Amino acid sequence: MPTKSLITELPRIVADGNREAAAILDRLSSANRITLQTNEVVLPAKASSEMRFGSTGFQPVLQAGSLYSQMNRLIYGDNLLAMQALLAGDPATGLPSLRGKVDLIYIDPPFDSKADYRTKLTLPGGDINQKPTTIEQFAYADTWKDGTVSYLRMLYPRLVLMRELLSDHGSIYVHIDWHVGHYVKVLMDEIFGKENFRNEIIWYYSTLGRPKDRFALKHDTIFWYGITEKTFFNEIDSRIPYTQQYIDSHFRDVDDEGRQCRKRFDAGKWRVYYPDEGMIPNDVWEIPYENSMSKERVNYATQKPTALLERIIKSSSNEGDLVCDFFGGSGTTAAVAERLGRRWITSDIGKPATLVMRKRLIDQEVKPFLYQAIGDYQKEMMHGTRLFRNIGDLSQVVMQLYGALPFTPDQVADRNYGYIKDERTLVYVDSPNKLTGRATLRRASEATQSLLGGGWKKVVVLAWNFSYDISQAIEEYKQNVEVLVIPPDLLDKLKKQGFTKLIQDGKVRFSGLQYLTLHPIEKHTLADGDVLTIRLKDYVQLSPENIPLEEKDREAVRRVMNDDPLALIEYWSIDPDYDGVTFRSLWQDYRENTAMDHDPLHCVYRADLTVPHRESRAVCVKAVDVFGFESVVVERV
Repeated sequence: MPTKSLITELPRIVADGNREAAAILDRLSSANRITLQTNEVVLPAKASSEMRFGSTGFQPVLQAGSLYSQMNRLIYGDNLLAMQALLAGDPATGLPSLRGKVDLIYIDPPFDSKADYRTKLTLPGGDINQKPTTIEQFAYADTWKDGTVSYLRMLYPRLVLMRELLSDHGSIYVHIDWHVGHYVKVLMDEIFGKENFRNEIIWYYSTLGRPKDRFALKHDTIFWYGITEKTFFNEIDSRIPYTQQYIDSHFRDVDDEGRQCRKRFDAGKWRVYYPDEGMIPNDVWEIPYENSMSKERVNYATQKPTALLERIIKSSSNEGDLVCDFFGGSGTTAAVAERLGRRWITSDIGKPATLVMRKRLIDQEVKPFLYQAIGDYQKEMMHGTRLFRNIGDLSQVVMQLYGALPFTPDQVADRNYGYIKDERTLVYVDSPNKLTGRATLRRASEATQSLLGGGWKKVVVLAWNFSYDISQAIEEYKQNVEVLVIPPDLLDKLKKQGFTKLIQDGKVRFSGLQYLTLHPIEKHTLADGDVLTIRLKDYVQLSPENIPLEEKDREAVRRVMNDDPLALIEYWSIDPDYDGVTFRSLWQDYRENTAMDHDPLHCVYRADLTVPHRESRAVCVKAVDVFGFESVVVERV
């Protein structure tokens, strides 16, 4: 199929993008507005040789409401949905709309259709490569299905929402390269106004590699736009030191006190400049990548240097200002904003990215922050494959591969429901673009009593992606709900082999979710509080067939599952006083934290916490494995 002409498509991209953004903005005040669910309130306290929590750690500083609105946020999910939630606010939890409240946005969106979105994971025994999750696969396929045209369609409404978030003195920096840079500039002129263009910044870097058929590519482009003529620029903090060569050649005068300076006669008087005042940078920035030994390196492919973000954040914000990055990646924007005394919000659709960011921020010992996810709503339109006309078609294919029969339209209008003949068992197939969580299981459970007169023994929920609270929800509805995982490579198999062949082979495997077990929690009461000893016992991993891996890597995972299952735990955390609603992470450990065991490939599996005395408490333990799957265990002590 020939590539669509960008010149022909550009007016359509703008028109469609404006319509999409307008529809989103119209929905902000509706009853079905998108909201953010708080997965964790994180109080960074990584495992060390001595962990102790006094009574101050349990004060209402962690209560929802106005205080939450002041906390920094790490958001997992599609940034189009995240920004809708931020614009809408959430009156139920006291989180206000951030429309017109953001001071600075920096984004570094993906700009190479041939980029490798796999994540390298290091396990005992060697490295493996994880493919993107189903939601990520759809997002990347959506972004590049028609090349640059699709990319610009993805970006346009997001830029419009960013404009709505920015304050009247705010700035946006869009980091791009030669693939799409000149096209993105046209969109930004349309959205932010050519008159609000401030700079085209060239970030020059020196990297290895010298092509023989052209000049070496050694720079990216950053477009800086303001919102109004009030756009803030911190002329003092943006300055950088002069080189010694420049000082020697330009500062040849001496003031009355004998200090080296440069004198200049202007507007009838002498203005005097000193070397230590520094200079405002020009629009070509020579900033090296973080070297391989830098403590800032987090083993993330597109990580940007902290010096680059320091210059942007210092130049276009003040302490206390709100800085956002909606393609968070390795978390450099949030890490630097925190270090410079700014508030921050960062988001990413990739599970590996959010895991990297959470660990990096904890490692930096940042102030408490919220780890949030999109509420029980995701895009219901499926664009990643041409095999199916809509979600209902795909649901019925999955249903039959499981061995269930679809209802006729006369029986049940919702095409996601089916049944197993002679067993009085319902089957519900959730969308591949949705996170399956408590609300889905509640509706499925209710269907056993209401669908076609009720009387169903149970319902099997088949799903692709799961929200953070899924294990608690499974426990809550286990009486009549069973949850199974749809293989993430099913769409690839359908494209390559076809439905009939898969049915005949009968090799599509649906497996249960992963889960964590603990040893009995020990409690010792002392004069100054209780000592809780919490030990991980075992981790049962999701079947390797249901993880997006190559076959050779599946075998490596099987070996670890058999020999060293707890090695699959990437991160775990504890709330020693869980209220059943909000998980407050007051202790964390993760594989790169070597303060306790000097082993970067394993967490520690024991935590001894000294906490205020209570006769009874609920202890909640959350674990996230190397693939981003979460498990939660709640024990009453």
